[in-house]
Amino acid sequence: MTILANPATKLLMTVFVMLMAIGTGAASAQVLDADEVRFFLTRTGFAPDATEAASFAGLTRRQAVERILSDSRSLAAIAAPDWTSETGSGLQNLKDKSDEEKKTLREQEHRRMFELRGWWLREMLSTPTPLTERMTLFWHNHFTSSEQKVRSAQLMYRQNVLLRQEALGHFGDLLHAVSKDPAMLLYLDNSSNRKGAPNENFAREVMELFTLGEGHYSQQDVTEAARAFTGWSVERDIGEFRWRPGAHDAGSKTVLGVSGNLGGDAVLDILLAQPACAEYLVTKLWREFVSPNPDAREVQRIAQRLRDSRYDIKVALRELFLSPAFWEPANRATLIKSPVEMVVGTLRQFQFTYDDPLPFTFAVAQLGQNLFNPPNVKGWPGGDAWINSTTLLARKAVLERLFRATERRPADMMQVRAHMQDGAKLPGQGALGRDGRIQFANAATMIGFDPHAWLANVGGDALAVPDTRQRLAIQRVVLAREPSAPTNSGLGGTAYLRSLVMDPVYQLK
Repeated sequence: MTILANPATKLLMTVFVMLMAIGTGAASAQVLDADEVRFFLTRTGFAPDATEAASFAGLTRRQAVERILSDSRSLAAIAAPDWTSETGSGLQNLKDKSDEEKKTLREQEHRRMFELRGWWLREMLSTPTPLTERMTLFWHNHFTSSEQKVRSAQLMYRQNVLLRQEALGHFGDLLHAVSKDPAMLLYLDNSSNRKGAPNENFAREVMELFTLGEGHYSQQDVTEAARAFTGWSVERDIGEFRWRPGAHDAGSKTVLGVSGNLGGDAVLDILLAQPACAEYLVTKLWREFVSPNPDAREVQRIAQRLRDSRYDIKVALRELFLSPAFWEPANRATLIKSPVEMVVGTLRQFQFTYDDPLPFTFAVAQLGQNLFNPPNVKGWPGGDAWINSTTLLARKAVLERLFRATERRPADMMQVRAHMQDGAKLPGQGALGRDGRIQFANAATMIGFDPHAWLANVGGDALAVPDTRQRLAIQRVVLAREPSAPTNSGLGGTAYLRSLVMDPVYQLK
């Protein structure tokens, strides 16, 4: 008999849950102040500009949560590159190609990946529903695959469309869909998983990384599940899922205690039925949105709600965003912005102007988050791993370059263009090519920031030295808490703003 079987313990737990619900209900009816609005929108999206923040003024916590959940999208707002409408897979058979043909095809693939990264970053920068893109990015790092192995920008684009479509739907639907996604099947080698020669890669990762986490399955479960996924393959010419009955192992299998002539879908349903699955997901979502240290009791409570809702992702997010822990002052400024969050949030919050997002894709890749190319099957580790002495300096360098956009001179433009003649590269993606370098150089000199307009919105002035009240007002908009070091009170408005952006606290949310 477990301790929860004790009637007195059950009663105490029931009372505790009721008291928590009453407290949560009262807190969720609390009207958000300006600081809470910025905190909420930064945590659930990217740092908001003044217009976005103002649209949430006067809302209660619950109203704010319901708004971002109800406003979520399933389609991108920005038109994708023209080549994404092609019916082929984009997979290239280089076996019978000449060296020149191989080079041409590789360069085309590189260009397409640059365009794809730029398209997604532009979507993040302009989306009216930032939570949609945050969740698409979250799933991109959960259901990890990489263009370096898939070698098809077309298939990576289609996977991105799928992740956005199901980003705030039901996790079970997303799991089944992404498990048959061609990019995923190629990345985890299930396209070659056949009867008599099972490949265990996908079966292992679907348990360890997608659903249960380590310690909730055995090697035998992996071996048996791999047999169940035999026959799940890809039609390479068109880049679509293909069921190949002749390659499927139709024998009896046992996975997590369930036996029968199991196929792939049956195994996924078995994984979804495990309590560990919901707890694993909620734990990851907690670390993404609340704090680095999940509350075990709250995780179990929210996980139960998630399971009861048939894995409705919005149910889990609603519970997280309305939990006392989410709003707890001690949990603010405890999460580190990813490179994408830092760059996109900065551009959105300060209303930078730009013609082409290519330099921003270069920046986030330099900072360690090359979109569509996570480092390995576990994705980007995130959290404290984003920051060390080297990456912090690199982040400051990116911010320094951005905020110098207020003082671009012809000499600066010449310097950027000259630098790009050497052949800039993105990690793992080869050179930009001459046309790409020219495009990058031109785009890098067309980024602009208007400190006069931005500071005026918060009661400051670009040239005048702000008084104590103005400094605090600017600081509260820019930083999640007080700066880590005293600032020079004699700095003018623009210089003071830059000093805040360069403070390490700017990297926190």
